[in-house]
Amino acid sequence: MNAKKYIIKMEKDKPFFDNKRVRRVFDKGEWWFSIVDIVAVLTDNDYKAAKNYWNVLKNRLKKEGSQLVTSCNQLKLTADDGKKYLSDVGNMEQIFRLIQSIPSKKAEPFKLWLARIGKERILEAVDPEKAIDRARENYRKMGRSEKWIGQRMYGQETRNKLTNYWADHDVNDPKDFAKLTNIIHEEWAGIDIGMHKKIKGLDQENLRDHMNEAELLFTALAELSTRQVAERDEATGFDENKKSALVGGRIARNARENFEKETGKRVVSGENHLLPS
Repeated sequence: MNAKKYIIKMEKDKPFFDNKRVRRVFDKGEWWFSIVDIVAVLTDNDYKAAKNYWNVLKNRLKKEGSQLVTSCNQLKLTADDGKKYLSDVGNMEQIFRLIQSIPSKKAEPFKLWLARIGKERILEAVDPEKAIDRARENYRKMGRSEKWIGQRMYGQETRNKLTNYWADHDVNDPKDFAKLTNIIHEEWAGIDIGMHKKIKGLDQENLRDHMNEAELLFTALAELSTRQVAERDEATGFDENKKSALVGGRIARNARENFEKETGKRVVSGENHLLPS
């Protein structure tokens, strides 16, 4: 199945509850659901009325100091006009809190619906192979080659080992994870992640899902090198792991420069897997 057909299929297969669409997106290891769509289900309103209801409720909850509002996230979701807009979204924990704030006889069946989705994630946590198989199948449906999929999955495994090391050695703030990742990337690629995404014409998309073969390989080399240097030095905390990140990224940068010199080809590329507009 080519990428265009896959996107169309995904649009048609958006989860519905009681004949109402509930948009969701998988990001950072969990499902995020459109809050307005869920409000529409629970209040039996159309989108416009549900949006107004949520705005009023959000203001009330904000005054009450509710964590639902303070931790509310925004991700791009596809609207009826086919364009993507930043929308309020919540993970399962936040959606359960939302349900408690809206009197509705539909709350219980909605909880069961969410529980079924949660069960899938629990099964994947118990048996990570299920998550890997799901990722592989999604990439196949998007038209990626088996070789690309293999490199992408190897890179993710390398990435996971590195972040596990950080988590076990006093790097706990997600912002520090992002900072270290950007340091590694800028060191090996010569540009930071934001600029790399800009070159590829990306916005909210995952950069690694749009890398070519060489970019995936050098990203993996940089993160592998960073972890092994950190393990050698027993790096602990952000500052020590930052030093390891610089060294690991530099190892990959030297390899990239030699590669480019010998092949005459640049590694960092504007290639992407976006559908033509």
